[in-house]
Amino acid sequence: MLMVSPWGFAQLPQQSNVPGGVVIIPLAVQSATKPVVTFQSKPVMVLAGDGQWQAIVGVPLDLKPGTHKLVVSHGAEKSTALFDIQEKQYPTQHITIKDKRKVNPNQYDMQRINSETARIDAALQHWTEKDAISFNFIWPVKGRVSGLFGRRRVFNGEPRKPHSGMDIAAAKGSLIQAPAEGIVRGTGDYFFNGNTVFIDHGQGLITVFCHLDRVDVSDGQSVQQGDIIGTVGATGRVTGPHLHLGVSLNDERVEPLLFFPPQSALKRN
Repeated sequence: MLMVSPWGFAQLPQQSNVPGGVVIIPLAVQSATKPVVTFQSKPVMVLAGDGQWQAIVGVPLDLKPGTHKLVVSHGAEKSTALFDIQEKQYPTQHITIKDKRKVNPNQYDMQRINSETARIDAALQHWTEKDAISFNFIWPVKGRVSGLFGRRRVFNGEPRKPHSGMDIAAAKGSLIQAPAEGIVRGTGDYFFNGNTVFIDHGQGLITVFCHLDRVDVSDGQSVQQGDIIGTVGATGRVTGPHLHLGVSLNDERVEPLLFFPPQSALKRN
């Protein structure tokens, strides 16, 4: 049984130069003024560290291996910063869903899904400018890891999008903690995600909590690390009670394990 515990320690995200990973890139900008960095036209987190500016980039799950570039703007000057991505093959996971509409939505369901997509996108694309970001994340809940990030999922024999987070199975009603300080940028009951909370930690870093039984926070509310944001449930597309934990960086879903303290019992595929 794989378990996660609610204790953490201060650290930057771990680097992983693969699709769905995170890369930390030193920037050749010698100025006290922070540069503006974009990747694929999306704003990228920039922090001061080791005596220089660094870009912390979320790598898209569908990014092809090879050399890629950031666009770095500093005043009227523009330059590029290069980074390499290695290939990674994620395993396939077959899942049986009893509610067939959660695999093949009807026309009414699709109208709801399309309406919800705009709200979800708005939460994930929110940008709050901050000079410092707390990466001292704690696990939001203790439980068994039942689904890993990036797995290519097949529902009832039909291929769907890769898993955008990790699943932690826990008893219905288990308390969920905020992993770090932030601002709630949206809550709602969504067709696939069920009851959901988005927490904005600054500079495009958003944590996502899905399938909740109860939501205890509201949009725009400030939360501190350890605050209760809701309880574990089985809402949306699920096979049982669990927390879907997602991390989004520059509007790309990335491996949550890169942001949380290591656990000896946790194994990444």
